[in-house]
Amino acid sequence: MVTRNEKGFTLIELMIVIAIIGILAAIAIPQFNAYRARSYNASAVSDLRNIETACEAYYVDYNNYPPTGSDPVAGAANLTQSYGYSPSKGVTGAIITRNADGDEPAYTIGAIYNTLAATAARNSYSFRSGGTGIESAQP
Repeated sequence: MVTRNEKGFTLIELMIVIAIIGILAAIAIPQFNAYRARSYNASAVSDLRNIETACEAYYVDYNNYPPTGSDPVAGAANLTQSYGYSPSKGVTGAIITRNADGDEPAYTIGAIYNTLAATAARNSYSFRSGGTGIESAQP
């Protein structure tokens, strides 16, 4: 009598493993994409706060906020060189608008977002000085 020493996996066992891997991938990929979108949006919010700090430093030096239409992401108003603001990768759209509200000068930083985030998950953020906080909108 001949005994065969067979080693290996059966086709059924391999198919079960592939099915399990497929299920895990179906769960993990959407979670990974959502995580990336949150991180890109967080970088836009971080940049918005950094622009706010640079605007306040500008105000200390010139007793006025940067001119209307300044784009700190592109480096206008010297916020990048003189006041330490360094744009994150993919962040764009921050335009400063000076407001004429009452006696105290104020400004709005509008429509800052990260182009690396997928369009469906991309949030646009705005900030208005005076303690109103950051506002978020999806395009």
